[in-house]
Amino acid sequence: MTAQFRFPRFFVTTPGPCPYLPGRTERKVFTELAGPNAGELNDALGRIGFRRSQGVAYRPTCVDCQACVSVRVVAGEFKPNASQRKLLRRHGDLEISVCKPWTTEEQFALLRRYLKSRHPGGGMAQMDELDFADMVEQTPVKTNIVEYREPSVGGRPGKLIGACLTDVQSDGLSMVYSFFETEDEIRPGLGTFIILDHIRRATETGLPFVYLGYWVDGSPRMQYKTRFQPLERLSAGGWHRFEAPAIQPQPRDKASPAPSKLSQLI
Repeated sequence: MTAQFRFPRFFVTTPGPCPYLPGRTERKVFTELAGPNAGELNDALGRIGFRRSQGVAYRPTCVDCQACVSVRVVAGEFKPNASQRKLLRRHGDLEISVCKPWTTEEQFALLRRYLKSRHPGGGMAQMDELDFADMVEQTPVKTNIVEYREPSVGGRPGKLIGACLTDVQSDGLSMVYSFFETEDEIRPGLGTFIILDHIRRATETGLPFVYLGYWVDGSPRMQYKTRFQPLERLSAGGWHRFEAPAIQPQPRDKASPAPSKLSQLI
């Protein structure tokens, strides 16, 4: 009997337009997550900067560009600042449920509203319910979808206003993709609150990190990730503390190139 092949095979995507830095191209290296050791492989790859999308682990491998930097929050040392404490109080009435990775019509409707507001014309804008089900349910690792609802009334569940597809890794929570109501007058700062809640959950369960995907040097819309300190970044020398220089937010340009489906998951 031949021995089980233990080492994954890696592939590289063809170059395409970078969704974050105009005029540049992006390329990714990826491998399949499959079999009984998929969780262990995902954990190991996560520690060296890979992210998961369905049954694939990937990371940028762009020629002459290293702008995408893996970042993670040191959950046990995190202390919310004044504005974050205000958000925690404001949204403290939300009812939060950790669910199995099965999709619902309510989740899909929320995703559609989110994409229409934040990523019109993007790579995920044409997702149908089957695509959404694949994104959530096709997972070879331990995955939850965390739901955030308005308070229940008369025993009936409140409105779903936020959700996050989350992998539970051996050293932390990896936020694969979150989506939420974006009308500020309804629940301002809801995306920030979802991250704060994941940091709390990681701390309570003894997991040291919350993985936030990639911080992109030069992309203003990725700067929000640096608000969660202490933050670590991955470099050739391993993980170390990171405080990014502040970049002023830029107005959203709905005519600019939108991220591809895979890119939006970073």
